Amino acid sequence: MISSTTRPKRLSELAAALSPHQPVEVRGKDVVVSDVHLDSRAVTPGSLYVAIRGARADGHDYIPAAVAAGAAAAAVEAASTVEIPQLVVADTRAALGWLAAEAHDHPARRLRMVGITGTNGKTTVAHMMEALTAGTARETAVIGTVSSNLPDTEESPRTTPEASNLQRILRKLADAGTVSDVAVEVSSHAMEMGRVNGVVFDVVAFTNLSQDHLDYHHTMEEYYRAKARLFSSNWASQAVIWIDDGWGNRLAGETTLPVTTVGSGSDADVRVTYGPSTPHGSSFELSSGATSIEVHCPLAGRFNVANAAVALACAELIGIEAGTAAANLARMEPIPGRYNTLAGAAGSWVVVDYAHTPDAIANVVAESRSHVAGKILVVVGAGGDRDRQKRPLMGRAAGTADVVIVTNDNPRSEDPAQIIAEVVSGIDRSTEVVIEQDRRLAIREALAAAAPDDAVLILGKGHESGQEFADATIPFDDAAVAREEIARLEETEIARDKGTP
Repeated sequence: MISSTTRPKRLSELAAALSPHQPVEVRGKDVVVSDVHLDSRAVTPGSLYVAIRGARADGHDYIPAAVAAGAAAAAVEAASTVEIPQLVVADTRAALGWLAAEAHDHPARRLRMVGITGTNGKTTVAHMMEALTAGTARETAVIGTVSSNLPDTEESPRTTPEASNLQRILRKLADAGTVSDVAVEVSSHAMEMGRVNGVVFDVVAFTNLSQDHLDYHHTMEEYYRAKARLFSSNWASQAVIWIDDGWGNRLAGETTLPVTTVGSGSDADVRVTYGPSTPHGSSFELSSGATSIEVHCPLAGRFNVANAAVALACAELIGIEAGTAAANLARMEPIPGRYNTLAGAAGSWVVVDYAHTPDAIANVVAESRSHVAGKILVVVGAGGDRDRQKRPLMGRAAGTADVVIVTNDNPRSEDPAQIIAEVVSGIDRSTEVVIEQDRRLAIREALAAAAPDDAVLILGKGHESGQEFADATIPFDDAAVAREEIARLEETEIARDKGTP
């Protein structure tokens, strides 16, 4: 990797870097720019303020505030009357990443970059990439839903940070020199909004595609095209694609990148042969040509075997020896909110998982069904202000369990009762359904109803530590609440055995 030569850039240098991607004009003095911001409240002295037109506000209205905060220049779509040097561009949102990458001297070029996209599995594959370098001379940072190894001051509420934040994080990682590899979750929103503009990944990976985010993309074809954009030379050098997924099989045929296909069929470059699975892990064989390796993954489920196979294929392309990678995978720690298992009361067991799409819910129920002799009880809800079309499909997937307790997820500004009704509408009438809006009480009811050999699946929020309502966000952690309710049930049982009223 090359050494850092980062220095403040002139406005003309930023314009030159952007010009291959869209028209740009420099107006005013050729000032030096030290950073790039899209939020006028975050502007630091000497930085470039990029005015973006949003759904609720127009960043051009905040140019005076940015100037007052010390902005040296502004990037605009229409020349401003405010006295400040300006870059006049066609699309400020698309320009943001290219401008930030140049301002920070393209830090991604000093790191090994892996980008992961797909409806489900992005977080799991990213954390597997982190685990695969453990104990080697390399260390991996994860940028995504559950980030790790990032500078303490850098956090993002989004799966993929805004382009200016992403470049700032990469700059800090590259300058610190403690991290050599970075795994980035790349959402479809990120591609549409240009959040990874300015990054060329060493490898990009595709896990799967199933219904989600149609409130934003409107159709599955639009959703697919947003993700497929990542698989071009503008953003990547080579690709790893899971082809057991139909959309992945299509993508493998359409991408112009060199591609390594992964799947269970004989046509895959890297072939998976499934082995035994338990609630605490899965075993499988990974073959490429005449070479094969036995792998143990400490995460349950065929879906996690697929994730592991994709991660291992990515690791090979960036130079991690297969035996080392497999050994490290076997030792990886659980990922917060991803099929986390707890011992329930009365001999039952509990799973906390982020599954919030129809496909993910169906997979978790099916995996759990293969491990328990008793019933499957599911606690599930759907998020407000998000794709409404998938709610009945979520209900249908949850209805493959024996009992479904439908509750609040993050209702946000919507009526919780309406969200619940839409989920319930998809559940088969043969499935027992309970409605309980209070998520804690729903978890309590499921745990109390579970008999020995039953499983309680608490789905939808996974790692999240809060619950979003229209007027407030309250602390709520599914795993923590489950542990508290299990302890309460056990205390009640002990008291009952002792005859305590």
